[in-house]
Amino acid sequence: MNSLLVEEASTIVTEPNLLITLVSQRVKELAQGASPLVQTLPSMTTADIALTEVIQGKIRILAEDMA
Repeated sequence: MNSLLVEEASTIVTEPNLLITLVSQRVKELAQGASPLVQTLPSMTTADIALTEVIQGKIRILAEDMA
């Protein structure tokens, strides 16, 4: 997992536990065959892809998910 991506994503989702939950759920979806919502490179891990999706605003936590 790219620490620069983690740092940038944490400025968008400021609560660490929520960021972990969001990225973990998306990593699971990607591992199960979901298509990435961003352009990827062969060197990117599923966590890097999920973090990039957060950074680019492709995925986010809804208020109802926080309840």
